Amino acid sequence: MIGLSESADRYEEMGFTAGRMAAGMRSFEQRFGMPFGAGVKPRLAASSRACRAIIAAREESMELGYAALRAIQLMQFTTSGLLDDDDDLRGALDTVAGLDAAAVVARIDDPEIVAIYDEDKARTRSAEGRPTHVQNRHSDSDGPVRYTAPTVIFEMADGRWLEVGGFQPFESYDNALANLDPALERRPAPERAADAVLAFPIGLTTAEVAAIMRGSDTSAEDIPGAERELIAAVDDGELVGIPAGTDALWRPASAVAAEPGALSAAA
Repeated sequence: MIGLSESADRYEEMGFTAGRMAAGMRSFEQRFGMPFGAGVKPRLAASSRACRAIIAAREESMELGYAALRAIQLMQFTTSGLLDDDDDLRGALDTVAGLDAAAVVARIDDPEIVAIYDEDKARTRSAEGRPTHVQNRHSDSDGPVRYTAPTVIFEMADGRWLEVGGFQPFESYDNALANLDPALERRPAPERAADAVLAFPIGLTTAEVAAIMRGSDTSAEDIPGAERELIAAVDDGELVGIPAGTDALWRPASAVAAEPGALSAAA
């Protein structure tokens, strides 16, 4: 967790407003096809409490930590919810199966969680001289040379590592994995959009499904085509589309049905 801000004052000092932040999200939606909400949040919000909530979930298990991150991302980018409002965080985390949202939020100020958060912050600010820095895909907005949120560092047990800094094309990650571990199984692109979703019960957006379905690095994502297939799979009862801003989170119907109360939010 980078921990970009401990209070909203930092954003205000940089000239940001809730409206400016909402307008900036439009460029990300247009570039990447990911879902965003159309509204303007009631105010600016700091990220620290959300980061620590994710860490508290991560301490339960890595899987729950990732699911918590995903849930808070969807809340942040598709709703009016605020990253520093405990009720909003609790509501987002309530959607994560197997996670005690109230207990996670209650641990946000736990000294153990704060200490781990501080370790995370320090690690994300150690990019100086690393590949991300060399490629100018870093940030120094708060002083130290730090990694930006899209950065991925692949590490092996024998100490080997490769770094893919900032926003990069899919082939950068593909190349890093192939060089680190040629023995990894490479699955072919699925023939159906529904098959991509069935492989990721936590849910995928339309753009993510379209990216997975690319047959080769010479073909572009077909987001409209993927969406048509996904809608048909919902009509057939195989998938569920949960509204998320300008898009939907597509999930296996069987996974949603197993979660009490989830079907009431599905379309």
